[in-house]
Amino acid sequence: MSTDINYSQAQSELHTLLDMLRWATTSLAASDLHFGHGTDNPWDEATSLILPLLNLPFDMPESIYQARLTSDEKAMICDYLQRRIEQRIPVPYLINQAWFCDMPFFVDERVLVPRSPFAELIKGGFEPWVQSEPAYVLDMCTGSGCIAIALATLFEEAQVDAVDISSDALTVAETNIYQHHLQDRVWPIQSDLFTNLAGHEYDLIICNPPYVDEEDMGDLPDEFKHEPELGLAAGNDGLDLVRTILQQAPMHLTENGWLFVEVGNSQVHMQAEFPELNLQWIELEMGGQGLFAINKRDLLAVNSH
Repeated sequence: MSTDINYSQAQSELHTLLDMLRWATTSLAASDLHFGHGTDNPWDEATSLILPLLNLPFDMPESIYQARLTSDEKAMICDYLQRRIEQRIPVPYLINQAWFCDMPFFVDERVLVPRSPFAELIKGGFEPWVQSEPAYVLDMCTGSGCIAIALATLFEEAQVDAVDISSDALTVAETNIYQHHLQDRVWPIQSDLFTNLAGHEYDLIICNPPYVDEEDMGDLPDEFKHEPELGLAAGNDGLDLVRTILQQAPMHLTENGWLFVEVGNSQVHMQAEFPELNLQWIELEMGGQGLFAINKRDLLAVNSH
């Protein structure tokens, strides 16, 4: 456990980058942590924390691992590692950086850490559903803006609206939009779902809403308690927002438009409540679950539900 980790001894006895990475990996593995904010094992967690702290790339030459660290560098690493272990702060919040679709994004505790399986669909160009490049795209519940920015990078001519109810989240999203030089095509908009989007129609709507149900919220590891609850919790069955999205999306889709929504573990509730909807559940090769696609024509069936 973390109380048994001797940080002072590590600073005095360890010398190289590899020494620190090995010791950090062992310490993380012994500390009953949850790995789910960009990594799934102690070694990757250690490298994702330590290398950015030292401004080192992940694809650096092997010889760099034998480089000796200064006393200040070792002290800094120990300080951040201690915060990760004792306070259960996810690494992206500690270093203010997360990766999505192979792009870096600024993050802090105003937004969720990017980890959506939408990355797989974006990298695959939304095939076979999206046959031609959309002109207007909506990223609903944008958070850090990572999905909106990735969509604008994929569809190079598209205008993308990045919508969120949280002004704090939109401040983070705007930071990322400017960092990726997309302020001419990605537009942050504050809105409670479609409330402020009257008259807007989109060829493609992407939504990663809060979908954690009440039972799962109570079981989340401590790391998730650093994330904004507004971005996670969605009532008893996790579908509080999804019901509204299904009802209102047809009014905001073009004739051949598609809606893609991530509901995670709440997939079972979706299938039980909307058996008549032609939801196309997407098989994800890179991990994750509960992501569906539906076109405007099929979506109109929800109005008779």
